[in-house]
Amino acid sequence: MAVFTRTTKNLIVKIEEFFDNIELGLLVFREGVKAYLHKDMEAFKTHIQKIESLESNADKLQRSIENEMITNSILPQHRAEVSSLIDEIDEIIDTLKGSLNEFSIELPDIPSSLNNNFINITESSVCAAEELIPAARAYFRSPHTVREKLLKVYYFESETDMLSRSTKKIIFQEMKELDLAQKAHLRYIIHHIERVSDLAQEAADLLSAMAIKIVM
Repeated sequence: MAVFTRTTKNLIVKIEEFFDNIELGLLVFREGVKAYLHKDMEAFKTHIQKIESLESNADKLQRSIENEMITNSILPQHRAEVSSLIDEIDEIIDTLKGSLNEFSIELPDIPSSLNNNFINITESSVCAAEELIPAARAYFRSPHTVREKLLKVYYFESETDMLSRSTKKIIFQEMKELDLAQKAHLRYIIHHIERVSDLAQEAADLLSAMAIKIVM
């Protein structure tokens, strides 16, 4: 049973556009981190501008979606859960913007020997969130397919944890040339990157529970 009907066409369009902004934000974040690691600061600045624009658009769409559901009494039995889901997914793009801005403000000195580690952590964390979006889209059209679509979210979240742990071990146990302050700074930056996958998992937990209620 689909959540939406023909009478909710405008809301469908806004929600789809909201998801589009999140997906684009994930692409920009991935490329932004790579640009920083490769010391291409012009490209990095461009990606920050893009993520700020996408985050602003997502916030506007979030408010518009919630206002329309309330004003037009759309999805009254699911409104609170849908709003919570949109809030949690919006937090992902907030985190993407915040993380790139942390790079921009703090200018972490990341040894080139760790570039592949940081790229792999970023890739895995972003993949977790990317796999969330098709499942979120499916909730409104074919909720019975949601849970199977969420499997990859949990896989990539676990993979991100593993990659971040192994990288932290390298930093703290093997890189004797780094002082404790730099090691702590690198750990802090890794935390911001892996936070994306944590948020994806939290949204996936909510989405899974929502889908179960719909199909029962």
